Amino acid sequence: MLLQGIKIGLAMTGSFCTIGKIVPEIEKMVAEGAEVFPILSSIVDQTDTRFGTAKDLKDKLKAATGKDSITTIKEAEPIGPKGYLDVLVIAPCTGNTH
Repeated sequence: MLLQGIKIGLAMTGSFCTIGKIVPEIEKMVAEGAEVFPILSSIVDQTDTRFGTAKDLKDKLKAATGKDSITTIKEAEPIGPKGYLDVLVIAPCTGNTH
């Protein structure tokens, strides 16, 4: 398995029209052995759009990764100091992400 033992943080920050393309990529990473931690911005965590509901997205992410999404600063805080990710991917990432 290509990604065996790799811990990937997958942060989603917006671009709701492309979020649906991310879940299949997460499934591929998991199939290759990666442990994927979904991380959602507050907007992605709380916003329902014509592309889907926030709850449906979180349910899909949990099904794909086996993990609840990280949705608060308090939940995300240990990521840096504890160094428990090998890589952090931000996708989709919009131009107004800060």
